[in-house]
Amino acid sequence: MRDDRDHVEVADRDIRPAAVVGELLDLTRFRQLAGTLGGYPYVKLVVDRDGPTIHFIDSADNPLHVRYIAEEILGVPTTELMRDIDAFNHDVLHRPDRRFYLGLLALHGTADGDVLSLETVEADTMDADLLRYFYGYVRDHVDASVPLVLKPANHLQEQQIADIPPAELPRLLAHELFSSASFVPLNPGATRGRLRVFRSEREYRDTANPVRWHDIIVMPRVPDDIPRLSGIINAEHTTPLSHTNILATGWGIPNAVRLGILDRPATSRLDGSWVDYRVEASGADVHLEPAATPTDLDVRPPWAEEPVTLAPPEVAATPIVALSDLRGDAHYRFGTKAANLGELCHVLAHGSSRWLGFYRVPRPPRDNLLGYLATQLGVADPADTDALSAAAARLLAEHTAVPRGIALPFSLQQRFLESSPAIQQAIGRLKMALEIGAVEVDPLCRDLQRLITTTRLPEDMRRMIDDAIVTHLSGVGRFVVRSSSNAEDLAGFSAAGVYESLRHVGTADTVVDAVREVWASMLSTRSVLLRQQAGIPLADSYMGVIVQEQVPASVGGVLVTCNPLNRKDFRNVYVNMSARSVTEVVEGGHAPLQHLYNTVEGGGRTLSLGAEETDVDAATKERLGRLALIGRLLQSHFSPDYTYATPVDIEWVLDGDRFQLLQLRPYRMPE
Repeated sequence: MRDDRDHVEVADRDIRPAAVVGELLDLTRFRQLAGTLGGYPYVKLVVDRDGPTIHFIDSADNPLHVRYIAEEILGVPTTELMRDIDAFNHDVLHRPDRRFYLGLLALHGTADGDVLSLETVEADTMDADLLRYFYGYVRDHVDASVPLVLKPANHLQEQQIADIPPAELPRLLAHELFSSASFVPLNPGATRGRLRVFRSEREYRDTANPVRWHDIIVMPRVPDDIPRLSGIINAEHTTPLSHTNILATGWGIPNAVRLGILDRPATSRLDGSWVDYRVEASGADVHLEPAATPTDLDVRPPWAEEPVTLAPPEVAATPIVALSDLRGDAHYRFGTKAANLGELCHVLAHGSSRWLGFYRVPRPPRDNLLGYLATQLGVADPADTDALSAAAARLLAEHTAVPRGIALPFSLQQRFLESSPAIQQAIGRLKMALEIGAVEVDPLCRDLQRLITTTRLPEDMRRMIDDAIVTHLSGVGRFVVRSSSNAEDLAGFSAAGVYESLRHVGTADTVVDAVREVWASMLSTRSVLLRQQAGIPLADSYMGVIVQEQVPASVGGVLVTCNPLNRKDFRNVYVNMSARSVTEVVEGGHAPLQHLYNTVEGGGRTLSLGAEETDVDAATKERLGRLALIGRLLQSHFSPDYTYATPVDIEWVLDGDRFQLLQLRPYRMPE
């Protein structure tokens, strides 16, 4: 049974009953029983149709439905029921003649007053008749003065009630609730810093007092090119998967959405002052309290005391190769992105002995999750791991691909830089400035980038690139030229959005121009300073380049094989998408569609429509569910250890019925 709602803050109570059974639940009793989840008070409930009767459960003493049913209704030890938990789950979540109905009531404050929402467990497959009965029975047993709406728990339930008039069955969809949420904890944590308030990006750009590492910024949408800082408060909704928010997660800084914060008098009053800032995963608001100004503002930031470690790069002469010829261990010659794409090509072509790993892990009381995977893959015997692996191979072969491409090694960049005395002198000046701790390096970086983008590539190097494209990419009309550095996707340094990638590249000359642009992005002021702050020396930083076929797409996006808003949720994969481009998702300027897909029991739900007017159709949702499952299998293959718990971040586009996988990297889950 899915039940991740066991991390609660218990509301203060004068009286704390274990449950209210068979009686009307008014708001006073609701608050006595309630815990909080995402800032909303909630109470769990069980309808026992054998009575029939209803049980409203104390959130502190009975965090699990199954525990309450075992001990309070059936009179058996929880351990006995848990020994065959999968059979129990089938009975209460999937049988049409079920005895128990499991749910959750949450209280939402709106402009029109309080509203109670009723939601089933996420994996529940109630049809329209069962949902109608469940809602009606609960409606009869809660305070009639408070409106009650059904909140469908998944896409299937949304489809089931689509034809029922809202007057008969009032409903509140998950994305409607999410879009109105005034507080979203993107990255929990606590810090002390100077609060900086910017009411627009123009105000941020025009400030005469640049943002420093100890600042906490408040603004509508934080731009992608922020320097490293200590905290973020977004005054508008954003996605956890934008470059800015991935950087914040990698830096381990508190980050939240708080609508209306720019209108608070306290925000203006604290602007420019030092504050203690805290974001709690189960909280209802950001916490900002005045703090003493430090006596020494020139101290090194705490994260500078633990420099990021790079694997030693190799710059010996290396040929340009097809992505499909690379494996994951090539990262020290071609960069992380190219190596991961090469490994991905190998997995799609040859399968993996590791990709069942996530489902093999014991999750008490279950020995493993292979039975769930077998159901999703259509395999009769979950103990037949050969059949499971073969079915996984078919799934990936039928529904995924990696666009053709070539990888340019570090040695090619090194040869180019060494071919120009002017570039070498400019690099020397920049190294010297960084060594002496110069405050202003922007002119040096700009001059160096100009030299790299305007210096002619030696003719033999141009021929090498052209020959590789002719050999591996003939017939391609448009290319994407991507960065692939050794200084990205590292623990403590993600570099999301820091380096350059260029689209719509077509001719031999524009490919060469784009390659130089990517090389130059390694020397931008921002990337140089971010690496310097992380303890990554300029001399150890190298850039490989990927030249890849640009594929047409109807939908594109990013997924991470976790739920960034709930790190205890092991079931769900978080998918962001745009009907236009992946770039819209990661740059954060256009709010994407946001879905969760359950890779254990199956099914999905829509969290947010973003800037779209409507959701994708049912067929696309089904495809995205398959993609989420594929992501989970790839998580296992790319896991650095044998817990298979490290999520991956995958950029993708939907090309007809096939997903083209553009990038795969580790995702640093919020602590």
